[in-house]
Amino acid sequence: MAGFDKIYDLIIVGAGPAGITAAIYAARKKMDFLVLTTNIGGQVTYSSQVENYTGFQYITGEELASKFYEHLRQYNFDLKMEEVKGIEPHDGVFAVKTDYANYLGRTVIVATGRRPRELNVPGEREFKNRGVTYCATCDAPLFEGMDVAVVGGGNSGLEAVLQLTKIASKIYLIEIMQHLKADPILIDKALASNKVEVWTGTKVLEITGEKTVNGVRVQRGSEIALLPVRGVFIEIGSVPNSEIIDFVEKNQFGEIIVNCACETSYPGVFAAGDVTNVPEKQIIIAAGEGCKAALSAFRYLSRRKG
Repeated sequence: MAGFDKIYDLIIVGAGPAGITAAIYAARKKMDFLVLTTNIGGQVTYSSQVENYTGFQYITGEELASKFYEHLRQYNFDLKMEEVKGIEPHDGVFAVKTDYANYLGRTVIVATGRRPRELNVPGEREFKNRGVTYCATCDAPLFEGMDVAVVGGGNSGLEAVLQLTKIASKIYLIEIMQHLKADPILIDKALASNKVEVWTGTKVLEITGEKTVNGVRVQRGSEIALLPVRGVFIEIGSVPNSEIIDFVEKNQFGEIIVNCACETSYPGVFAAGDVTNVPEKQIIIAAGEGCKAALSAFRYLSRRKG
């Protein structure tokens, strides 16, 4: 591993909406910073269609991520496509470690986002973005007039169902437990629609298809059925990518706890976007949090130097 040959004002981990926005604001503040990431755009790039980002009536996730990056490229800064393995306090600064090197920063912004919790069944990964989706808010409009399945009987699953009742032709709601776990008011609203067919006590065995999804094979008791659907919305929760740092406070879900200034429990460490406990995991919210985190890091350094 390379040694510590430079100390950055700021190291930003992640380049999704939160990380890219943080980098833009850091650049405008003339901070000497480094961005470490494995991709540009984060989960945004997996959204086929984005219709709820202010200023764009319609744009694909890939196009939006590209526009973020085009904006960022106007500035001079260090960008390295390396996966961060850990962050540790180190003699008053922070050591950020990758497989290739160690980097030092006076401040750090963790903007690593989150990943969907997967079913881990055959066909899931093969048909990702070809009928399998993890975001009803992003992708529901693509399935207008089609039969779809929603996997997950919690609040996120029922909220997806409610969105789809205005779009899809029929919705199969699949839950492995014997009862739905969502808030009663959400269940009542969903069941009021004659489009919804509930399959509780049901396990997903396989997602089938050819070029795109054409069905989901399920088991309920001894019964095995193939539900003919064009889309499968997997709504069984998500996991924050917070494993790289263990000295900041997290909640029971593993989300990094931040205040309204994106400060964590450890001075000099900030976090933004979906990796945090901020509610509503949306692109526009993550971008705003990235802005706040960068400005907070700048203010922290200004006071420290003072």
